[in-house]
Amino acid sequence: MRRAVLAVAVLLLVACTPSGGASPAHGATPSPTPSPSPSTTPLSGSIGAAKYIIEVPETWNGTLFLYSHGYVAPGRLNLATDSPAPLISSWLLDHGYAIAGSSYSSTGWAIEDAFKDQIAVLDLFNQRFSKPKRVIAWGGSLGGIITAGLVQTYPDRFSGAIPLCGVLAGGVATWNAGLDGAYAFKTLLAPTSQLQLVGIANPQANADLAVQIFNQAAATPAGQARIALIAALGDLPGWFDPTAPQPANTDYAGQEAAQARWESQVDFAFEFQYRAELEQRAGGNPSWNAGVDYAHQLAISPSNAEVTALYSAAGLDLAADLRALNSGPRIKADPNAAAYLDRFVSFDGNLSVPVLTMHTIGDGLVVPQDETAYRDVVRSAGQQDLLRQLFVRRAGHCAFSAAETIMAIEAMLARLDTGNWGGPALAPGTLNDGALALGDSYQTVGGFLKSPPAFESFTPGPYPRPFAKGSPIPT
Repeated sequence: MRRAVLAVAVLLLVACTPSGGASPAHGATPSPTPSPSPSTTPLSGSIGAAKYIIEVPETWNGTLFLYSHGYVAPGRLNLATDSPAPLISSWLLDHGYAIAGSSYSSTGWAIEDAFKDQIAVLDLFNQRFSKPKRVIAWGGSLGGIITAGLVQTYPDRFSGAIPLCGVLAGGVATWNAGLDGAYAFKTLLAPTSQLQLVGIANPQANADLAVQIFNQAAATPAGQARIALIAALGDLPGWFDPTAPQPANTDYAGQEAAQARWESQVDFAFEFQYRAELEQRAGGNPSWNAGVDYAHQLAISPSNAEVTALYSAAGLDLAADLRALNSGPRIKADPNAAAYLDRFVSFDGNLSVPVLTMHTIGDGLVVPQDETAYRDVVRSAGQQDLLRQLFVRRAGHCAFSAAETIMAIEAMLARLDTGNWGGPALAPGTLNDGALALGDSYQTVGGFLKSPPAFESFTPGPYPRPFAKGSPIPT
Protein backbone atom coordinates (compact mmCIF):
# COMPACT_ATOMS: atom_id res chain seq x y z
CA MET A 1 0.00 0.00 0.00
CA ARG A 2 2.79 2.41 0.90
CA ARG A 3 4.44 1.75 -2.46
CA ALA A 4 1.18 2.47 -4.27
CA VAL A 5 0.74 5.79 -2.44
CA LEU A 6 4.32 6.79 -3.26
CA ALA A 7 3.76 5.90 -6.91
CA VAL A 8 0.69 8.14 -7.05
CA ALA A 9 2.70 10.99 -5.51
CA VAL A 10 5.40 10.54 -8.15
CA LEU A 11 2.80 10.62 -10.92
CA LEU A 12 1.12 13.72 -9.51
CA LEU A 13 4.23 15.78 -8.94
CA VAL A 14 7.11 14.73 -11.18
CA ALA A 15 5.53 14.63 -14.61
CA CYS A 16 6.56 18.14 -15.63
CA THR A 17 9.61 18.79 -13.44
CA PRO A 18 13.18 18.34 -14.63
CA SER A 19 15.20 15.33 -13.55
CA GLY A 20 16.26 15.78 -9.96
CA GLY A 21 14.13 18.90 -9.50
CA ALA A 22 11.43 17.60 -7.19
CA SER A 23 11.41 18.43 -3.52
CA PRO A 24 11.86 15.50 -1.12
CA ALA A 25 8.88 16.90 0.76
CA HIS A 26 6.80 15.74 -2.18
CA GLY A 27 8.04 12.16 -1.85
CA ALA A 28 9.14 12.20 -5.48
CA THR A 29 11.77 10.10 -7.21
CA PRO A 30 13.70 11.79 -10.05
CA SER A 31 13.09 10.35 -13.51
CA PRO A 32 15.99 9.54 -15.84
CA THR A 33 17.40 12.12 -18.22
CA PRO A 34 16.79 11.30 -21.90
CA SER A 35 19.81 9.82 -23.67
CA PRO A 36 20.56 10.98 -27.20
CA SER A 37 20.27 8.43 -29.99
CA PRO A 38 23.40 7.63 -32.01
CA SER A 39 22.12 9.79 -34.89
CA THR A 40 21.59 12.86 -32.67
CA THR A 41 23.94 15.80 -32.26
CA PRO A 42 23.77 16.63 -28.52
CA LEU A 43 24.94 19.91 -27.07
CA SER A 44 24.87 20.86 -23.40
CA GLY A 45 26.48 23.44 -21.18
CA SER A 46 25.67 26.65 -19.35
CA ILE A 47 24.67 30.17 -20.28
CA GLY A 48 25.42 32.15 -17.16
CA ALA A 49 23.80 30.34 -14.24
CA ALA A 50 21.41 28.38 -16.47
CA LYS A 51 22.19 24.94 -17.85
CA TYR A 52 20.89 23.98 -21.27
CA ILE A 53 20.48 20.92 -23.44
CA ILE A 54 20.02 20.82 -27.22
CA GLU A 55 19.53 17.72 -29.37
CA VAL A 56 19.42 17.84 -33.16
CA PRO A 57 18.71 14.75 -35.28
CA GLU A 58 20.97 13.89 -38.19
CA THR A 59 18.15 14.58 -40.63
CA TRP A 60 16.67 17.72 -39.11
CA ASN A 61 13.44 18.98 -40.67
CA GLY A 62 13.93 22.58 -39.56
CA THR A 63 11.46 22.61 -36.63
CA LEU A 64 12.65 23.14 -33.06
CA PHE A 65 10.62 22.33 -29.95
CA LEU A 66 11.68 24.55 -27.02
CA TYR A 67 10.62 22.90 -23.76
CA SER A 68 10.00 24.74 -20.48
CA HIS A 69 10.08 22.55 -17.39
CA GLY A 70 7.89 22.82 -14.30
CA TYR A 71 8.32 24.26 -10.84
CA VAL A 72 11.43 23.27 -8.88
CA ALA A 73 11.20 23.81 -5.13
CA PRO A 74 13.49 26.60 -3.91
CA GLY A 75 17.08 25.47 -3.62
CA ARG A 76 16.57 21.99 -5.07
CA LEU A 77 18.64 20.42 -7.82
CA ASN A 78 17.72 22.08 -11.11
CA LEU A 79 18.68 20.34 -14.36
CA ALA A 80 18.02 21.25 -17.96
CA THR A 81 15.54 19.08 -19.82
CA ASP A 82 14.12 19.21 -23.32
CA SER A 83 10.91 17.17 -23.04
CA PRO A 84 8.62 15.64 -20.40
CA ALA A 85 9.88 12.06 -20.89
CA PRO A 86 12.60 10.08 -22.70
CA LEU A 87 10.05 8.30 -24.88
CA ILE A 88 8.70 11.63 -26.14
CA SER A 89 12.25 12.90 -26.78
CA SER A 90 12.96 9.80 -28.85
CA TRP A 91 9.74 10.18 -30.83
CA LEU A 92 10.50 13.81 -31.68
CA LEU A 93 14.11 13.11 -32.67
CA ASP A 94 13.15 10.04 -34.70
CA HIS A 95 10.66 12.18 -36.62
CA GLY A 96 13.27 14.82 -37.46
CA TYR A 97 12.52 17.46 -34.82
CA ALA A 98 15.20 19.23 -32.80
CA ILE A 99 14.56 19.69 -29.08
CA ALA A 100 16.04 22.07 -26.51
CA GLY A 101 15.49 23.51 -23.06
CA SER A 102 17.00 25.45 -20.19
CA SER A 103 17.16 24.72 -16.46
CA TYR A 104 16.59 28.47 -15.82
CA SER A 105 18.99 30.45 -13.65
CA SER A 106 17.02 29.93 -10.45
CA THR A 107 14.42 27.76 -8.75
CA GLY A 108 11.01 28.66 -7.38
CA TRP A 109 8.78 31.13 -9.28
CA ALA A 110 11.54 31.51 -11.86
CA ILE A 111 9.48 33.00 -14.69
CA GLU A 112 11.53 36.17 -15.14
CA ASP A 113 14.71 34.09 -15.43
CA ALA A 114 13.02 31.49 -17.62
CA PHE A 115 12.03 34.07 -20.25
CA LYS A 116 15.59 35.35 -20.48
CA ASP A 117 17.21 31.91 -20.36
CA GLN A 118 14.93 30.25 -22.93
CA ILE A 119 15.50 33.08 -25.41
CA ALA A 120 19.23 32.69 -24.78
CA VAL A 121 18.95 29.01 -25.74
CA LEU A 122 17.20 30.01 -28.97
CA ASP A 123 19.97 32.47 -29.75
CA LEU A 124 22.62 29.83 -29.06
CA PHE A 125 20.80 27.34 -31.26
CA ASN A 126 20.83 29.83 -34.14
CA GLN A 127 24.58 30.35 -33.68
CA ARG A 128 25.60 26.71 -33.34
CA PHE A 129 23.24 25.17 -35.89
CA SER A 130 21.02 27.43 -37.99
CA LYS A 131 17.88 29.45 -37.52
CA PRO A 132 14.89 27.08 -37.39
CA LYS A 133 12.14 27.35 -39.96
CA ARG A 134 9.75 27.35 -37.02
CA VAL A 135 9.99 27.15 -33.24
CA ILE A 136 7.22 25.61 -31.14
CA ALA A 137 7.22 26.55 -27.45
CA TRP A 138 5.91 23.91 -25.12
CA GLY A 139 6.09 22.99 -21.45
CA GLY A 140 4.19 21.73 -18.45
CA SER A 141 2.87 23.17 -15.18
CA LEU A 142 5.02 26.24 -14.41
CA GLY A 143 6.50 25.48 -17.83
CA GLY A 144 2.99 25.90 -19.23
CA ILE A 145 2.69 29.47 -17.96
CA ILE A 146 6.25 30.10 -19.19
CA THR A 147 5.30 28.74 -22.61
CA ALA A 148 2.24 30.99 -22.86
CA GLY A 149 4.31 33.88 -21.54
CA LEU A 150 7.05 33.35 -24.11
CA VAL A 151 4.67 33.62 -27.06
CA GLN A 152 2.97 36.65 -25.48
CA THR A 153 6.27 38.43 -24.77
CA TYR A 154 8.31 37.33 -27.80
CA PRO A 155 5.67 36.56 -30.47
CA ASP A 156 8.13 36.99 -33.35
CA ARG A 157 10.32 34.14 -32.07
CA PHE A 158 7.67 31.41 -32.17
CA SER A 159 5.30 29.73 -34.61
CA GLY A 160 3.04 28.05 -32.03
CA ALA A 161 2.72 26.99 -28.42
CA ILE A 162 1.57 23.91 -26.47
CA PRO A 163 1.09 24.71 -22.76
CA LEU A 164 0.46 21.45 -20.88
CA CYS A 165 -1.31 21.54 -17.49
CA GLY A 166 -0.34 25.20 -17.48
CA VAL A 167 -0.85 27.86 -14.82
CA LEU A 168 -2.86 29.78 -17.39
CA ALA A 169 -4.87 31.91 -15.00
CA GLY A 170 -1.59 33.80 -14.64
CA GLY A 171 0.57 34.60 -11.65
CA VAL A 172 -1.63 37.16 -9.90
CA ALA A 173 -4.81 35.06 -10.07
CA THR A 174 -2.99 31.88 -9.06
CA TRP A 175 -1.40 33.29 -5.93
CA ASN A 176 -4.63 35.12 -5.02
CA ALA A 177 -6.45 31.78 -5.16
CA GLY A 178 -3.76 30.28 -2.96
CA LEU A 179 -4.20 33.10 -0.47
CA ASP A 180 -7.97 32.49 -0.39
CA GLY A 181 -7.37 28.87 0.58
CA ALA A 182 -4.79 29.75 3.21
CA TYR A 183 -6.97 32.53 4.65
CA ALA A 184 -9.99 30.24 4.92
CA PHE A 185 -7.82 27.50 6.44
CA LYS A 186 -6.56 29.71 9.25
CA THR A 187 -9.86 31.54 9.82
CA LEU A 188 -11.96 28.40 10.08
CA LEU A 189 -9.54 25.92 11.67
CA ALA A 190 -6.98 27.87 13.72
CA PRO A 191 -7.77 31.58 13.98
CA THR A 192 -5.57 32.13 17.05
CA SER A 193 -2.60 30.13 15.76
CA GLN A 194 0.75 31.58 14.70
CA LEU A 195 0.23 30.35 11.14
CA GLN A 196 1.48 33.01 8.70
CA LEU A 197 -0.29 33.66 5.40
CA VAL A 198 2.14 36.28 4.03
CA GLY A 199 5.49 37.55 5.23
CA ILE A 200 6.42 34.00 6.21
CA ALA A 201 9.50 34.13 8.44
CA ASN A 202 10.26 30.38 8.64
CA PRO A 203 8.76 28.57 5.65
CA GLN A 204 9.38 25.01 6.82
CA ALA A 205 8.10 25.63 10.34
CA ASN A 206 5.03 27.37 8.90
CA ALA A 207 4.30 24.40 6.63
CA ASP A 208 4.76 21.99 9.56
CA LEU A 209 2.28 23.99 11.63
CA ALA A 210 -0.27 23.87 8.81
CA VAL A 211 0.05 20.07 8.70
CA GLN A 212 -0.53 19.84 12.45
CA ILE A 213 -3.67 21.98 12.20
CA PHE A 214 -4.89 19.94 9.24
CA ASN A 215 -4.39 16.59 10.97
CA GLN A 216 -6.45 17.69 13.96
CA ALA A 217 -9.27 19.00 11.78
CA ALA A 218 -9.35 16.02 9.42
CA ALA A 219 -10.17 13.67 12.30
CA THR A 220 -13.69 15.11 12.84
CA PRO A 221 -16.79 15.52 10.65
CA ALA A 222 -16.81 19.26 11.41
CA GLY A 223 -13.18 19.57 10.33
CA GLN A 224 -13.84 17.58 7.18
CA ALA A 225 -16.75 19.84 6.24
CA ARG A 226 -14.56 22.91 6.68
CA ILE A 227 -11.76 21.31 4.66
CA ALA A 228 -14.31 20.82 1.87
CA LEU A 229 -15.26 24.51 2.05
CA ILE A 230 -11.61 25.54 1.90
CA ALA A 231 -11.12 23.28 -1.13
CA ALA A 232 -14.25 24.61 -2.82
CA LEU A 233 -12.97 28.18 -2.69
CA GLY A 234 -10.04 27.09 -4.86
CA ASP A 235 -12.06 24.67 -7.01
CA LEU A 236 -9.97 21.67 -5.97
CA PRO A 237 -11.36 18.55 -7.68
CA GLY A 238 -12.86 15.69 -5.70
CA TRP A 239 -10.58 13.19 -7.43
CA PHE A 240 -6.97 12.58 -6.43
CA ASP A 241 -5.87 9.06 -7.28
CA PRO A 242 -5.43 8.29 -11.00
CA THR A 243 -5.43 4.56 -10.20
CA ALA A 244 -8.94 4.77 -8.71
CA PRO A 245 -12.30 5.68 -10.28
CA GLN A 246 -13.58 9.21 -9.95
CA PRO A 247 -15.94 9.49 -6.94
CA ALA A 248 -19.60 9.65 -7.91
CA ASN A 249 -21.32 13.03 -8.08
CA THR A 250 -23.02 12.46 -4.72
CA ASP A 251 -20.13 10.67 -3.01
CA TYR A 252 -19.36 13.75 -0.96
CA ALA A 253 -17.23 11.90 1.58
CA GLY A 254 -15.08 10.50 -1.23
CA GLN A 255 -14.77 13.89 -2.85
CA GLU A 256 -13.74 15.54 0.43
CA ALA A 257 -11.15 12.84 1.09
CA ALA A 258 -9.63 13.52 -2.33
CA GLN A 259 -9.65 17.28 -1.78
CA ALA A 260 -8.03 16.80 1.61
CA ARG A 261 -5.18 14.92 -0.05
CA TRP A 262 -4.72 17.65 -2.64
CA GLU A 263 -4.57 20.24 0.11
CA SER A 264 -2.30 18.46 2.56
CA GLN A 265 -0.04 16.52 0.18
CA VAL A 266 0.33 19.00 -2.67
CA ASP A 267 -0.98 22.54 -2.22
CA PHE A 268 0.15 23.27 1.34
CA ALA A 269 3.78 23.60 0.26
CA PHE A 270 2.90 26.48 -2.07
CA GLU A 271 0.46 28.23 0.27
CA PHE A 272 2.45 28.04 3.49
CA GLN A 273 6.07 27.55 2.40
CA TYR A 274 6.99 28.45 -1.18
CA ARG A 275 5.14 31.78 -1.02
CA ALA A 276 8.14 33.09 0.92
CA GLU A 277 10.38 32.60 -2.14
CA LEU A 278 7.88 34.44 -4.34
CA GLU A 279 7.68 37.38 -1.92
CA GLN A 280 11.45 37.64 -1.78
CA ARG A 281 11.60 37.68 -5.58
CA ALA A 282 8.73 40.18 -5.96
CA GLY A 283 9.92 42.48 -3.17
CA GLY A 284 6.83 42.01 -1.01
CA ASN A 285 3.44 40.33 -0.86
CA PRO A 286 1.75 40.37 -4.32
CA SER A 287 -1.60 38.93 -3.19
CA TRP A 288 -4.78 40.29 -1.65
CA ASN A 289 -8.25 39.27 -0.57
CA ALA A 290 -9.67 42.72 0.20
CA GLY A 291 -13.25 42.93 -1.04
CA VAL A 292 -13.68 39.22 -1.75
CA ASP A 293 -17.16 37.84 -1.05
CA TYR A 294 -16.56 34.24 0.01
CA ALA A 295 -20.27 33.39 -0.12
CA HIS A 296 -20.17 34.27 -3.81
CA GLN A 297 -16.98 32.26 -4.30
CA LEU A 298 -18.70 29.18 -2.88
CA ALA A 299 -21.81 29.80 -4.98
CA ILE A 300 -19.80 29.61 -8.23
CA SER A 301 -17.80 26.56 -7.13
CA PRO A 302 -18.62 23.12 -8.56
CA SER A 303 -18.30 21.80 -4.99
CA ASN A 304 -21.15 23.92 -3.60
CA ALA A 305 -23.53 20.96 -3.16
CA GLU A 306 -20.82 18.87 -1.54
CA VAL A 307 -20.00 21.57 1.01
CA THR A 308 -23.68 22.15 1.82
CA ALA A 309 -24.26 18.43 2.38
CA LEU A 310 -21.18 17.92 4.56
CA TYR A 311 -22.00 20.96 6.71
CA SER A 312 -25.51 19.65 7.22
CA ALA A 313 -24.26 16.18 8.14
CA ALA A 314 -21.80 17.66 10.65
CA GLY A 315 -24.44 19.91 12.22
CA LEU A 316 -22.52 23.06 11.31
CA ASP A 317 -23.88 26.46 10.31
CA LEU A 318 -22.46 27.15 6.84
CA ALA A 319 -23.81 30.70 6.77
CA ALA A 320 -22.02 31.46 10.03
CA ASP A 321 -18.69 30.26 8.66
CA LEU A 322 -19.16 32.31 5.50
CA ARG A 323 -19.88 35.35 7.66
CA ALA A 324 -16.69 34.65 9.60
CA LEU A 325 -14.73 34.59 6.35
CA ASN A 326 -16.31 37.79 5.10
CA SER A 327 -15.77 39.63 8.39
CA GLY A 328 -12.21 38.51 9.05
CA PRO A 329 -9.13 40.74 8.76
CA ARG A 330 -8.24 41.14 5.10
CA ILE A 331 -4.84 41.21 3.44
CA LYS A 332 -3.63 43.91 1.06
CA ALA A 333 -0.97 43.49 -1.61
CA ASP A 334 2.20 45.50 -1.95
CA PRO A 335 1.45 47.31 -5.25
CA ASN A 336 5.00 46.97 -6.54
CA ALA A 337 5.08 43.25 -5.75
CA ALA A 338 1.70 42.74 -7.44
CA ALA A 339 2.96 44.64 -10.48
CA TYR A 340 5.99 42.32 -10.59
CA LEU A 341 3.74 39.26 -10.57
CA ASP A 342 1.58 40.81 -13.27
CA ARG A 343 4.69 41.13 -15.44
CA PHE A 344 5.81 37.56 -14.68
CA VAL A 345 3.19 36.82 -15.74
CA SER A 346 -0.47 37.56 -16.41
CA PHE A 347 -2.18 37.23 -19.79
CA ASP A 348 -3.85 39.71 -22.13
CA GLY A 349 -5.15 37.11 -24.61
CA ASN A 350 -3.71 38.92 -27.62
CA LEU A 351 -2.42 35.80 -29.38
CA SER A 352 -0.48 36.06 -32.62
CA VAL A 353 0.35 32.35 -33.06
CA PRO A 354 -1.74 29.17 -32.60
CA VAL A 355 -1.91 27.86 -29.03
CA LEU A 356 -3.07 24.36 -28.10
CA THR A 357 -3.49 23.59 -24.40
CA MET A 358 -4.07 20.27 -22.62
CA HIS A 359 -5.28 19.59 -19.06
CA THR A 360 -6.51 16.69 -16.97
CA ILE A 361 -9.93 17.27 -15.42
CA GLY A 362 -8.78 16.03 -11.99
CA ASP A 363 -5.85 18.37 -11.40
CA GLY A 364 -5.78 19.88 -7.92
CA LEU A 365 -2.46 21.71 -8.19
CA VAL A 366 -3.27 23.63 -11.37
CA VAL A 367 -7.04 23.33 -11.61
CA PRO A 368 -8.73 22.90 -15.01
CA GLN A 369 -10.51 26.23 -14.45
CA ASP A 370 -7.15 27.81 -15.34
CA GLU A 371 -8.16 26.97 -18.90
CA THR A 372 -11.35 29.01 -18.50
CA ALA A 373 -9.40 32.04 -17.34
CA TYR A 374 -7.09 31.81 -20.35
CA ARG A 375 -9.93 31.18 -22.80
CA ASP A 376 -11.82 34.20 -21.49
CA VAL A 377 -8.94 36.67 -22.00
CA VAL A 378 -8.28 35.24 -25.46
CA ARG A 379 -11.94 35.69 -26.38
CA SER A 380 -11.94 39.22 -25.00
CA ALA A 381 -8.99 39.99 -27.27
CA GLY A 382 -10.84 38.53 -30.25
CA GLN A 383 -8.22 35.84 -30.87
CA GLN A 384 -10.31 32.75 -30.09
CA ASP A 385 -9.64 31.23 -33.52
CA LEU A 386 -6.00 30.79 -32.54
CA LEU A 387 -6.81 28.80 -29.38
CA ARG A 388 -7.91 25.20 -28.90
CA GLN A 389 -8.08 23.32 -25.59
CA LEU A 390 -7.90 19.57 -24.98
CA PHE A 391 -9.00 17.73 -21.85
CA VAL A 392 -8.09 14.29 -20.52
CA ARG A 393 -10.34 12.40 -18.10
CA ARG A 394 -7.81 11.46 -15.43
CA ALA A 395 -6.79 12.57 -11.95
CA GLY A 396 -3.34 14.01 -11.43
CA HIS A 397 -1.21 16.98 -12.31
CA CYS A 398 0.32 16.71 -15.80
CA ALA A 399 -0.83 13.08 -15.77
CA PHE A 400 -0.66 12.52 -19.52
CA SER A 401 0.55 9.45 -21.34
CA ALA A 402 3.24 9.80 -23.97
CA ALA A 403 0.58 8.96 -26.55
CA GLU A 404 -1.71 11.79 -25.44
CA THR A 405 1.18 14.25 -25.45
CA ILE A 406 2.24 13.17 -28.94
CA MET A 407 -1.32 13.63 -30.20
CA ALA A 408 -1.20 17.24 -28.97
CA ILE A 409 2.13 17.68 -30.77
CA GLU A 410 0.73 16.24 -33.98
CA ALA A 411 -2.36 18.45 -33.76
CA MET A 412 -0.17 21.55 -33.48
CA LEU A 413 2.01 20.45 -36.38
CA ALA A 414 -1.09 19.87 -38.52
CA ARG A 415 -2.39 23.32 -37.59
CA LEU A 416 0.89 24.93 -38.67
CA ASP A 417 1.07 22.89 -41.87
CA THR A 418 -2.52 23.48 -43.00
CA GLY A 419 -3.42 26.83 -41.44
CA ASN A 420 -6.54 25.41 -39.73
CA TRP A 421 -7.38 23.21 -36.77
CA GLY A 422 -8.99 20.50 -38.85
CA GLY A 423 -12.32 20.34 -37.02
CA PRO A 424 -12.90 16.59 -36.50
CA ALA A 425 -9.17 16.01 -36.06
CA LEU A 426 -9.46 17.44 -32.53
CA ALA A 427 -12.54 15.38 -31.62
CA PRO A 428 -11.87 13.23 -28.54
CA GLY A 429 -12.65 10.00 -30.39
CA THR A 430 -10.24 10.83 -33.19
CA LEU A 431 -7.51 11.76 -30.73
CA ASN A 432 -8.06 8.60 -28.68
CA ASP A 433 -7.88 6.43 -31.80
CA GLY A 434 -4.67 8.13 -32.90
CA ALA A 435 -3.10 7.78 -29.47
CA LEU A 436 -4.02 4.11 -29.26
CA ALA A 437 -2.50 3.48 -32.67
CA LEU A 438 0.90 4.59 -31.39
CA GLY A 439 1.18 1.28 -29.55
CA ASP A 440 1.20 -0.12 -26.05
CA SER A 441 4.55 1.33 -25.01
CA TYR A 442 3.16 4.88 -25.38
CA GLN A 443 0.18 4.33 -23.05
CA THR A 444 2.05 4.69 -19.73
CA VAL A 445 1.38 7.65 -17.43
CA GLY A 446 4.07 8.77 -15.00
CA GLY A 447 6.31 5.82 -15.80
CA PHE A 448 4.14 3.19 -14.10
CA LEU A 449 0.41 3.52 -14.82
CA LYS A 450 -0.90 1.83 -17.94
CA SER A 451 -3.91 3.83 -19.05
CA PRO A 452 -5.85 3.95 -22.31
CA PRO A 453 -6.17 7.33 -24.03
CA ALA A 454 -8.79 9.43 -22.25
CA PHE A 455 -9.48 12.58 -24.27
CA GLU A 456 -13.01 13.84 -23.65
CA SER A 457 -15.22 16.85 -24.26
CA PHE A 458 -15.15 18.95 -21.11
CA THR A 459 -15.97 22.53 -20.19
CA PRO A 460 -14.54 23.69 -16.86
CA GLY A 461 -16.41 26.28 -14.82
CA PRO A 462 -15.27 29.82 -14.04
CA TYR A 463 -11.92 30.48 -12.41
CA PRO A 464 -12.48 31.64 -8.80
CA ARG A 465 -10.81 35.06 -9.10
CA PRO A 466 -9.53 35.78 -12.62
CA PHE A 467 -7.09 38.61 -13.30
CA ALA A 468 -6.36 39.83 -16.81
CA LYS A 469 -3.02 41.47 -17.43
CA GLY A 470 -3.03 45.13 -16.44
CA SER A 471 -6.22 44.98 -14.36
CA PRO A 472 -6.42 47.35 -11.38
CA ILE A 473 -4.74 46.22 -8.16
CA PRO A 474 -6.67 47.22 -5.01
CA THR A 475 -4.78 49.55 -2.70
